[in-house]
Amino acid sequence: MKLSLYIAKRYLFAKKSRNAINIISAVSVAGVAVGTMALIIILSVFNGLETMVSAIFNTFDPDIKITAAEGKTFIPDTARLKLLAKVEGLSCYSLTIEDNALLKYGSRQYIATIKGIDDNYAMVSNIDSSMWEGVFMLRNDKGRPYAIPGYGVAQYLGIRVNFITPLEIIFPRKTGSGTNINAENSLNHKFIFPSGIFEVEKEYDSKYVYIPIDFARELTETEKGVTTIEIKFREHADPQAVQKDIIKIFGKGFTVQNRYEQQAIFYKVMRSERLAIFFILTLILIIASFNIIGSLTMLIIEKERDIEILKSLGADNNLIRKIFIFEGWLISIIGAFSGIILGFVVCWLQQTYGLVKLHSQSLIMDSYPIVMKIKDFIIVPGTVLLIGYWAAWYPVRFLTKKYLNKDV
Repeated sequence: MKLSLYIAKRYLFAKKSRNAINIISAVSVAGVAVGTMALIIILSVFNGLETMVSAIFNTFDPDIKITAAEGKTFIPDTARLKLLAKVEGLSCYSLTIEDNALLKYGSRQYIATIKGIDDNYAMVSNIDSSMWEGVFMLRNDKGRPYAIPGYGVAQYLGIRVNFITPLEIIFPRKTGSGTNINAENSLNHKFIFPSGIFEVEKEYDSKYVYIPIDFARELTETEKGVTTIEIKFREHADPQAVQKDIIKIFGKGFTVQNRYEQQAIFYKVMRSERLAIFFILTLILIIASFNIIGSLTMLIIEKERDIEILKSLGADNNLIRKIFIFEGWLISIIGAFSGIILGFVVCWLQQTYGLVKLHSQSLIMDSYPIVMKIKDFIIVPGTVLLIGYWAAWYPVRFLTKKYLNKDV
């Protein structure tokens, strides 16, 4: 094996009688290097985008969300809530109620989702760390309720924390609305001042307004019902074990979703896109590997005299085949190693300096996020070397027959 590898290195780096072979070999190395670099960069970008969007979701999405399997709201059972509080690994939980309502501020109107939350909500989510203006406060010392609209809602309505005009929330009455002749009497009108404005992501900012849960119940005429129970884990909790315990407590009438299940479509799309890009770039690598086939084909033809000399010196067919297979593999190894280094350097530069910018005002980052993972630096070169071995084996297997065994 050492002899075949030594001769393969000599063949690869030595000058050939036909300069085209050296050029094709160099192009083969460059093609593999560029393909490897592209794979590393693209996969790292996907990792970064997934991490960034997950961070956005984590600002709103709890570790576990409990909803009714049927219907919009449910009345939380006191006994179940006591059992829930005793679940190992659970830090706290929050009761919430949400529904669509008409917002009116001055002469402007806007339909948004009001979300009534209790005092534990700030501990369950990270929304209080995303304030664009003001503070995250549901009530002041005197018990006066406040609202926290998203930046998109506030921008459309023209809301600012220091303005003296209150926000009007309008919601249809549930009781006695059928007997009211006056349409105005069939609507609930509540006025509330904003204490702050949050900003995380355009979709959320343009949708939600947070209000105290008792204020939301008065508005929607829902005395005890809730839309969701949102749960926060302790730092070192086992998510799967906690979820199983919660499912046992609430039973079949409820849906218990973890972070992945709450945004299942997004994560499936991201992973499908990642897999599709990986296969597309792998296909490009396979096409680039045809240069290796061409290089080895020309080399085998050029080294016909050397093959005869090696056979006369006692080299068997297996040794001679290994020489050319190793040469093809060396092209892949050099290309893969170069591509990994180049990919790492490009990713590091993007992480450090943010060279490529994101032209979007709805995202929390101004440049493409990059997250490098060790598994990508294992899978990519493994794929490249596998393709390189196939690209070397094919010409060696079929073209050396003419010189190794004329009877075949």
